[in-house]
Formats: sequence, C-alpha cells, structure tokens
Amino acid sequence: MSSASEEFDVAVVGAGPAGSSAARAAAQAVARVVLLERAAFPRYKTCGGGLIGPSLAALPGTPPARAEVLRVSTTLRGGAPRERHSPDGGPVLRTAARTELDAWLADAASSAGADVRLGVGPVTVPDDAATSAGPIELRTADGLVRASTVIGADGTSSRVARAVGVRVAETDLGLEVELDAGGQAAAWADRVHLDWGPLPGSYGWVFPKGDSLTVGVIAAKGRPAETQAYLRALVEQQGLAGLRVLHDSGHLTRCRTPDSPLGRGRLLVAGDAAGLLEPWTREGISFAVRSGLAAGRVAAEVVLGGGPSSHLGSMASAYEAALAADLLPEMAAGRRCLAAFERRPAAFHHLLAGPGWRSFTRLTRGETTLARAWEHGVVRAGIALLSAAGGRGARSAGDEPRDPRT
Repeated sequence: MSSASEEFDVAVVGAGPAGSSAARAAAQAVARVVLLERAAFPRYKTCGGGLIGPSLAALPGTPPARAEVLRVSTTLRGGAPRERHSPDGGPVLRTAARTELDAWLADAASSAGADVRLGVGPVTVPDDAATSAGPIELRTADGLVRASTVIGADGTSSRVARAVGVRVAETDLGLEVELDAGGQAAAWADRVHLDWGPLPGSYGWVFPKGDSLTVGVIAAKGRPAETQAYLRALVEQQGLAGLRVLHDSGHLTRCRTPDSPLGRGRLLVAGDAAGLLEPWTREGISFAVRSGLAAGRVAAEVVLGGGPSSHLGSMASAYEAALAADLLPEMAAGRRCLAAFERRPAAFHHLLAGPGWRSFTRLTRGETTLARAWEHGVVRAGIALLSAAGGRGARSAGDEPRDPRT
C-alpha cells in the first residue's frame, strides 16, 4: 500500500465471524469494502466452535465442520453423567475449528468482492471517529485507509467499541485447552459433554473436533484461581488428563447492557465488539454472524443511499432495529435463563437431561429460540419460580458449590 490513503465505502475491522460476515454483506450490496485483520491466517481462537442452527442458516454455504453431534452427556458439578441421544438421528449441532471457519468466512467475503487484508497489525481508529463529518481515516502497518463508514468487529478489546461507547453488563472469563484426542477420538466422535459448574452461572464443555478435543469452562470474571481449578477438574473427571495439550488459552466475554449503543456517527459494532452474545450459554458465533450481516447491510445502505437508512444520523438506529427482530429479544430471554440457572442449576440439569431434552435440541437446531419459548406462559412461570431472589452470585441451600478439586 502506498503512503496515500485508499478510499472505500465500508471498512470492517476484524476478520472473525462478525467481520467477515459484515464485509460479505456489504460487498454483496455492491459497496466498496475493505476487511482489515491484524493477524495472519490461520490463527487459533479460544472458542468451543459449536455451530447451532441459527449459525448454519446464516452462513454462506456448508462450513468446514469437524464433527456432527448426535449425543450429549451432562453432569452437575462433576457428578453422575446422564446421556441423551438425538431424538431423530439427525445432528443436534456441529463443531468447527476456528482456524478453518474464520479462513473460510474470509474467503467468502473475498469472493463476494471485499478486499481482504490479513496481517496488517493493529488498526488505529482516530479519537474523533465517532463525530467525524467526513470519511474516517484508519491507520494500519501497511498505510492509510479512508472509509465512509467503519464496522468494528475487533473482539472484546475493540478499539471501535471504545469510540462508540459500548457499555458492558457482565464480563466472564473463559478458559480452554485443546487436546490431542489420540486413542479417545472414536469415543468422542459424535458426543458433546456439558457440566453445570461449581461457580454461580458457570459451566464446562468438551467438544469433539475429529483428532482433537476442546475442553473449556466459563464463569464470571473475578475468580480466576477457582475457574482454573474448575477446568483442571473437568479434564480429570472426563478422563482426559493424559492427553497432549495442543493449545492452552483464555479470553474474556462481554455482554452488553440492554441500552448500550450499537453505533455512533459513522461507526457500527458487531459480534463481541458490541457485547452481543447469548448471556446464559455465552454462545457467540451465531450472534457474530447475524449481527455482522445486519451491520454490513445497513452500512451499505447508508453509503449507497439505496435503502430506508440513507441518512448517516439514522445508521445506528436502523442497525438496532434490524437486531431487534431477533438478536436483542434472544439476549433478553437469555438473561432470564441465566438468572434462573444461577439460582437453581440442579433444576436446569434435571430439566435439560429429562423432559426438556427435545426442547433443547429444537433450540440448538434453530427450530425455536429462547425468545419464542419465553412467549409461553408455562415457561415464563417456571423461569420466574426458578429465578426468584436470584441473580449473579445468588445461591440457595442445596446449591452450594463443592470444591472443584474434589
């Protein structure tokens, strides 16, 4: 790139599922798009890699999946396992390696017409980006890029999110080890394991990925030693302690406040940068892909002037309206589920492993959503009963966590 800046309609910062989806959507709308990613691909990302129905429906074709999950086993704080099988023999969900998924999505953005630039180092966003009256100038290791609009999809430490003023309600710590499955690959080929954990609102997982296994836990930020102990305990409980560690990583997930801005001026934020994820399970890939698509479409409409959101002042409101159709109600329902789960994890364990199994598979397949389930009076009453006097950190007698090392 030369020292002179290049001109684009839309610049997307970050080439994860949100950013590549935003770039693809904007390019399909015939906007001039550049996708900027600081890392070179392939790159490892801390992520379970679960692909549920809403993710699959929003992706540009058949993704590079590692496994089709037909069985789910569950435990409560490492106790006796309960296993359920697919009710009809079809996949409950699929899993993917982010090294492969992210590269595939970036390729899809490129095929749609986006200029994909990987390994450009940190992207500097000017301090006045949110109030700029004209195009925004972004600086990378390769030079300058000017864009009429900018979409921040640069993760939980997003520079664009800081300019927008994203506000966070909850922050969680996720820890993960990627293990060489070795001789256990066949036993885990079609099974996911979920453990409802010892810390309030925590849970752990084992996801199969062919020749490797992803083992992770997530809990509210602030208790790192206990979260680390929980991960070690989960690995041991599942008989995986002898497997070779391929990656050992951690990350923070942030969940937005309900009134947090999704854009400001010529800026929009999507995926983790916006704090968009399902608060109970912390599922983020489907939220990233869907919010990215919405952000790309709205940004292109604004720049090209061909849609209802043709004024810059309405860009953020148009984007929020698009997310209000599904993602924001799903987040609201997820918050209610999290409050109930924190209060009564044992009840959730028995529900999901028993009478709620078919409903759980309908959720993972995208046949229904938490928001639609919430419309049923029986569900609302049950969640309200479970979450009475609940909230992050709340526990009742009988729900006290045991030491994760025991």
